[in-house]
Amino acid sequence: MSDDDLLLAYYGDDLTGSTDAMEALGLGGVRTALFLEPPTESDLTGRFEDLDAVGVAGRSRSMSPDEMDEVLPEHFERLLDLDPAFVQYKVCSTFDSAPDVGSIGHAVDVGQEVFDSPFVPVVVGVPALERYVIFGHLFATVGDRTYRIDRHPTMSDHPVTPMTESDLCRHLGEQTDRPTDRFDVLSLESDGVDAEFARLLASDPELVLFDTLDGPHLRQVGRLLWSRALELADGPLFSVGSSGLGYALTAYWADTGAVSPPDSVPTADPVDHIAVMSGSASPETAAQIDAALERDDFTGIRLDTPTLVVPEEAATERDRVVEAATEAITAGDSVVMYAARGPDDPAIDRTRTAAETAGVDDVGGRLGREQGTILEAVLRETDLSRVCIAGGDTSGYVTPALDVYALEFHSPIAPGCPLCLASSSEEEFDRIELALKGGQTGGERYFERVRRGSSEYWP
Repeated sequence: MSDDDLLLAYYGDDLTGSTDAMEALGLGGVRTALFLEPPTESDLTGRFEDLDAVGVAGRSRSMSPDEMDEVLPEHFERLLDLDPAFVQYKVCSTFDSAPDVGSIGHAVDVGQEVFDSPFVPVVVGVPALERYVIFGHLFATVGDRTYRIDRHPTMSDHPVTPMTESDLCRHLGEQTDRPTDRFDVLSLESDGVDAEFARLLASDPELVLFDTLDGPHLRQVGRLLWSRALELADGPLFSVGSSGLGYALTAYWADTGAVSPPDSVPTADPVDHIAVMSGSASPETAAQIDAALERDDFTGIRLDTPTLVVPEEAATERDRVVEAATEAITAGDSVVMYAARGPDDPAIDRTRTAAETAGVDDVGGRLGREQGTILEAVLRETDLSRVCIAGGDTSGYVTPALDVYALEFHSPIAPGCPLCLASSSEEEFDRIELALKGGQTGGERYFERVRRGSSEYWP
């Protein structure tokens, strides 16, 4: 490869997962930009010259197969036009998906129509996020206990895509007819790993799932896959993976000298105050809200969501929240504007009822856009330079309200939810610092750590 070639391009199935992938690459020394729409060659100029990797943040995690058929082919074609050596369909490390919503198997079917890879690697485990795949079964840690994903207290009972099967080959088998095999931990650790891998590929599996328990496994996976990618003469190797795939490739690239990881952890300076906009109802985010509001320097502002989802009534509630947030920030506090505090918050049912009465179908979209309008107004009224958005869907709706078209990795805060530097077509928001986190990530003190710009880990 020449120095001008892209090492990797990826499509993320949601925005927060896409920043997680960007963090993995950035920590490995791979200069990456994440775009909200597929970039063209002309977009990769100026501040985006000489990138090593390009990402596109999508929303396919919440799409039906028919919706994927409308959206994904064009996005994949645009990534192919960038001529990368490797293309990734980025998924969550909990792998939650279903045949009718966010189908990873169907995304593979669509991708193979574009890329026609000889096989599709599937890399899910991320030790940095305490996600592990062993003999094809997915495990995830909560607190100090690790659960098989179908016994996980949250993911086994997910309201949209519950994970009731931990064997990821069987899980994928419900979503695609393509034959799937696995490359397990014993093969990864064997002296004849290359021969074992060649023997597996000789049986012509269309998807290959890799076990991942630790860093050495990731490095081995990166070596095996990169060597195969370099052998392809007529297109990139198409893959499915969490941010574990980024950690795998960057570990191997560092060994070969293709990239140079930073000598020390990138850091951000502390700021006086931040604004948090939360649409997440997860228990983890509820604990983060509780921890922030226990402090004297954070003010909580509950959103009256049953009012916000009613178009004729929303303006009054927007004005109230903007005024309250502006007053608190002017007085020196950080603010947490939140829609719910946990999955059992009674506001959730009241909001659904209000939306049904008003004839509003897309409750999440309606609420997310209102939250974006509120945050935009708060930023215009204050001098904030750093913002946190909590919730995957919320991030996808709120970030465009700031006319953000691209993000770059700034520094780590907690695994999977870094601080990012935004590029916006609005001069007022250009280079604002955004921390985007999914509902189940970040740790209890996450909001305060965003304000301090501190990280307590280095994967």
